[in-house]
Amino acid sequence: MQLVVARIGRAHGIKGQVSVEVRTDEPELRLAPGAVLTTDPASAGPLTVADGRVHSGRLLLSFVGVNDRNGAEALRGTLLIAEVDPEQTPDDPEEFYDHQLIGLDVVLADGSRVGELTAVLHLPAQDLLEVKRPDGTEALVPFVREIVPEIDLERRRVVLTPPPGLLDPAQALVASERDAAEEPAAPAAEPAASADEPASAADSE
Repeated sequence: MQLVVARIGRAHGIKGQVSVEVRTDEPELRLAPGAVLTTDPASAGPLTVADGRVHSGRLLLSFVGVNDRNGAEALRGTLLIAEVDPEQTPDDPEEFYDHQLIGLDVVLADGSRVGELTAVLHLPAQDLLEVKRPDGTEALVPFVREIVPEIDLERRRVVLTPPPGLLDPAQALVASERDAAEEPAAPAAEPAASADEPASAADSE
């Protein structure tokens, strides 16, 4: 099975290095020197990782045969794809490969069905789960523990505890109106003292 593990970004320096947007929880394995990766578009690869290092919080890679900035710039936007055994699972039980999640039922904590998980989107800010609703619409769910507290591969389901409005914008509007109605009114402001008002005793001491 193929797994997208990174997306190539800008060239770095003049010797063929590129920055990459990592899309795997195991970059030390998938993007290690010697790793051979297929690409999208296919015409850009396959690429063999020659070396890698972290610079200013970004992973920089160099590839065999890419020795200058022009060659690195030509790879910009290319997806790097690794071959993964479908039966293989991450060492950390709290981590999952995309292919393990796609196709799972998505339900609320009370068991109500939300839809089917159709994709995992790896964005710079955070990962999102794409959920197809029964009516054909799609919802994007932040892949964080507060909203996705449970993933049960044996029962093939993902449990959500979404905040109001995440799945139904109308719920957010209702919640906002309710909060506004419950908010206590601000106390009336006391009138300001006139310029002719005598000073207090404390002021005169």
